[in-house]
Amino acid sequence: MTNRIPLGPLSALIAVFFFAINDAAIKFLSGDYALHQIVLIRSLVGLAILLVVIVPFQGGLSALRTQRLGMHLLRGCCVVFANTTFFLGLAVLPLADAMAVFFVAPLLITAFGALLLGETIGPRRQAAVGVGMFGVLVMIRPGADGFNLALLLPLVAAVAYALLHVLTRKIGNTESAATMSIFIQITFILVSSTVGLFLGHGRWADSGGEMLQFLLRPWHMPALGDWPVLILIGTSIAFGGFFISQAYRLSEASLLAPLEYAAMPMAVVFGVVLFDEWPSATTWVGITLIIGSGLFVFWREARSPNPGEVQRPGARR
Repeated sequence: MTNRIPLGPLSALIAVFFFAINDAAIKFLSGDYALHQIVLIRSLVGLAILLVVIVPFQGGLSALRTQRLGMHLLRGCCVVFANTTFFLGLAVLPLADAMAVFFVAPLLITAFGALLLGETIGPRRQAAVGVGMFGVLVMIRPGADGFNLALLLPLVAAVAYALLHVLTRKIGNTESAATMSIFIQITFILVSSTVGLFLGHGRWADSGGEMLQFLLRPWHMPALGDWPVLILIGTSIAFGGFFISQAYRLSEASLLAPLEYAAMPMAVVFGVVLFDEWPSATTWVGITLIIGSGLFVFWREARSPNPGEVQRPGARR
């Protein structure tokens, strides 16, 4: 395991690149399609790519065998909830704002890794988590006149995403990245199909604002010109899901989590180029606090006697 540690950070960076593409592409389509219709198509494409491209190199169809089905379903529920809340917020928020709030997730992964897995974090890293949370408060500004309730959605998504990766670390010793990725896509397909069956008629799409329209608008056949974007989304989630599962199997959560901040500059660039969204001064302050605290955690990890060493769950030091 120790010899494979460098693959963990590399896998995390590759996953971040694919997830950044996924987020921008879904926001691009959010004005025309229902959220769960996009997710269903994305997951069908992603599952096909996993089965055809990745699974043959991961032991074939034996990747579908597991003795921890309950944990896979729990991980699937976490990621479905995280995706739903994040993309609902993304429909009405600037891309950089949503990503900045969501990026409290690496700090939560660090905290949950200590609370639930027994990974050790010292007082400085605990302080860094607190600074990151303060950065989120700066952006959300609860109680202020400019308070935007939608900013709570990426925060809730961050909690679910952090729990997802704690579960990944929990079962990573016995389950392959391909197995975890496949069951997540299966969960997405089941949930999205159920939502489409009962809500795809779109009768309640006009009962609320833009977020509810994104969730409840009627399903329809995608335009021919949108299929390349939908296939791109499916491809990005297949490879992103595989590599992020691989990363958290191989390396400690507190080492990998800060590397996900590499998506922040990508989000700013995509927001400016695709949506003409320039981050506000408050957003930049929040980004600085959140990312700065996360990078401090990474710096502390790099200075530790055994950087990146995987500590088994429950092995407190």
